[in-house]
Amino acid sequence: MIGGGQAGLSVSHGLRERGIGHVVVEANQVGHEWRERRWDSFCLVTPNWQCRLPGHPYTGGDPNGFMVREEIVRYLEDYVTVFRPPLVEGVSVTRLRRSPNGVFEVTSTAGEFTADHVVVATGPYHTPKLPRMAERLPAAVTQVHSSGYRNAGRLPDGAVLVVGTGQSGCQIAEDLHLAGRQVHLAVGSAPRVARFYRGRDCVAWLDDMGHYAKTIDGFGDTDAVRLRVNHYVTGRDGGRDIDLRAFARDGMRLYGRLTDVDGPVLEFADDLKVNLDHADAVAEGIKDAIDAYIDANGIEAPGEARYVPVWEPAGQPRELDLAAAGITSVVWSTGFARDHHWIEIPAFDGRGYPMHWRGISSVPGLYFLGLPWQHTWGSGRFEAVGRDAEFLADHIDAGRRTADVCGALTGAPATVNSALPIG
Repeated sequence: MIGGGQAGLSVSHGLRERGIGHVVVEANQVGHEWRERRWDSFCLVTPNWQCRLPGHPYTGGDPNGFMVREEIVRYLEDYVTVFRPPLVEGVSVTRLRRSPNGVFEVTSTAGEFTADHVVVATGPYHTPKLPRMAERLPAAVTQVHSSGYRNAGRLPDGAVLVVGTGQSGCQIAEDLHLAGRQVHLAVGSAPRVARFYRGRDCVAWLDDMGHYAKTIDGFGDTDAVRLRVNHYVTGRDGGRDIDLRAFARDGMRLYGRLTDVDGPVLEFADDLKVNLDHADAVAEGIKDAIDAYIDANGIEAPGEARYVPVWEPAGQPRELDLAAAGITSVVWSTGFARDHHWIEIPAFDGRGYPMHWRGISSVPGLYFLGLPWQHTWGSGRFEAVGRDAEFLADHIDAGRRTADVCGALTGAPATVNSALPIG
């Protein structure tokens, strides 16, 4: 297993239960992504009860709450303490090849070794992605990617521009807003969802409705589904909606998509109203589905008035002069790029996406785990990564049993393997 996050640890649990020897190689330490790429007030946006790693479901006292960053790290550390996987930390894999006889050759910072099977469990978020227009901002403006943002106090005094309204961008904008900063927000096309509706968290309703069990095969365009932006909402302070209109009413400045940078002057698309309306329509559509589910199943649930917009854009500027607005910092919430350059195996399509079915790649013995929508909505999350891991462990175990039978019939050795030393 390459990667010691929730994906790598989950498949390790499955292989150990099946008596299959393996090693988990982690470049940093368990929980590194949560420690180093999340801001100080970060918390889960899904309820704690959805944390369902194999053999290690959430057992804390707040199942309907939302673990903060330190609690998430501790949840993973406890998993390691309890199950003691064959984990090697501080070792980076720099090259993965496949020999002519089918054995995988792994080059790492601790040397070279071989394996019959390799699970790439490094997730999808490898390299912070910045648009080229960032290069044209004035040198005096501090720029930070969302993965490097920690809190408002780490940024220079002055107003802040946040670019992007996925989950990270919206939550960082809120964090800055609550800290008393003047925030300017470039709004994209990400949808939103209400935190609670008719007496329950919307996640709980959708879970009961089978939404999170729907597989990628059930959609007409799997490529489009895999590229969907997550709905923005927050678990902060017990959970609440993120309403960009309310932010604007309270002083945040909203713009459409950022389209160009010309030194200190920025240009935006004329799509702010369209983007806000779209986000609201998605949220209300989810409520429609919940209403229909409640009615169809005769469930007693309190009624709830529907959302009424508290602010409408009118004559929003298409340009912004950074100096005139007192903006000293820009936070780029523009996502991440995949980086599999170290995998020298033809297992990717023309866009660099792994060719796989439920994590089983087009190359025998090579697997992927923890990808968004690998099989279901929860594949890259605590909610369902364990189910995907169990599927791969079963597949590897079935292949091993077949190899053992063939080896017994032919007298050939069933495996070729040399593992990293543990500890």
